[in-house]
Amino acid sequence: MLSPEKQLEIIRRGTVEIISEPDLLKKLERSYNENRPLQVKAGFDPTAPDIHIGHTVLLEKMRQFQDLGHEVTFLIGDFTGMIGDPTGKNETRKPLTKEEVLKNAETYKIQVFKILDPVKTRIRFNSEWLERMGSMEIVRLGSMQTVARMLERDDFKKRFKNEQDISILEFYYPLFQAYDSVALKSDIELGGTDQKFNLLMGRTLQRKSSMEEQVVITMPLLEGLDGVNKMSKSLGNYIGINDPAFEYVNGELAGMFKKVMSLPDTLIERYFELLSRISVDEFDSLREGLKNGSRDPRDAKKELAMELVTRYCGQEEAEKARDKYHAVFEEKDLRDIEATFPVLEVSVGRAENATWLPQVMKEAGLVQGTSEAGRLIKQGGVKVNDAVVSDTNLKLQPGEHIVKVGKKKFYKIIVKA
Repeated sequence: MLSPEKQLEIIRRGTVEIISEPDLLKKLERSYNENRPLQVKAGFDPTAPDIHIGHTVLLEKMRQFQDLGHEVTFLIGDFTGMIGDPTGKNETRKPLTKEEVLKNAETYKIQVFKILDPVKTRIRFNSEWLERMGSMEIVRLGSMQTVARMLERDDFKKRFKNEQDISILEFYYPLFQAYDSVALKSDIELGGTDQKFNLLMGRTLQRKSSMEEQVVITMPLLEGLDGVNKMSKSLGNYIGINDPAFEYVNGELAGMFKKVMSLPDTLIERYFELLSRISVDEFDSLREGLKNGSRDPRDAKKELAMELVTRYCGQEEAEKARDKYHAVFEEKDLRDIEATFPVLEVSVGRAENATWLPQVMKEAGLVQGTSEAGRLIKQGGVKVNDAVVSDTNLKLQPGEHIVKVGKKKFYKIIVKA
């Protein structure tokens, strides 16, 4: 086991706040001297079935603790998930059913082991203790906090000021989440910055239960590919950990590798800090290189793309995705990857305009409509078999044709007689 000081240096990387760092160092020193691992937990409410890499910021920190020799609990909030976390919400959330929560929880259990070491991970459900609480225990739990303290939360404060409903159940959510720390006797709890109120509540309940307070470590919320908003599936700025290494969408190369390469240069350092497993020294070298210009941002993104795609899709798929990206966006020579092109088959006699190039482009998804196709052809933005097309009335002859639109979109069209 590394020295407490070295462990603290590693743990500190990428964190927003440690409450408190002296307390964490004391726990690490005691763990080191007694050869006893610390109990680290992070809770996840399974309110949606998929995990994107924004969620993995916490998971990567959990993996870091595992690599340092500590015990990690991945807590699935199946009980609290049915209530719904009110954090950041301006209205009462619709509760999920038990069936919905458990279905999502099963997908979580599969996905998290792409990051966490399954041998070193304990998976627990907070229904184990919260469902068994009797009415007097719930009353006692409610007595541990005041309404005034609850209304210090920004979201509750705003809703109260605007005379919007706040259910008693929502007041209980932070208490239930905090009680998880009591039940698990956690030394450390991890969470996003938006969870700070709930995490600190865990310290309060532990103290009132005559336990040593946990250390709270908050992690930043990862910006999405737009470089502005928090990563979110609803905004389309996300990278899903179940995304394929590469795929073709409407004739354009897409997939996880391509998404990482589309990352704004301004976020390279942040993504490395929060998602990469390179050492502290390697990260410092990368940061300095990006700052002084000795590291090419594109090469840095390739390095990150290879690391992430290998982690989630495997080495072979990562290498294929890298080669395809190189062929399409750098060499601009599609012959080496022609066998993997998306294919559209059309028949000469199927319909009057079946082989008319603008119609074929529309069917392949390369354009929205035939008028757009005609405009692009007139502008010289369409190639068939590597030759620029200028005739908007062109009909494809029987055989195979590579239709390319702009620099990135392409399709293999097979015309059958």
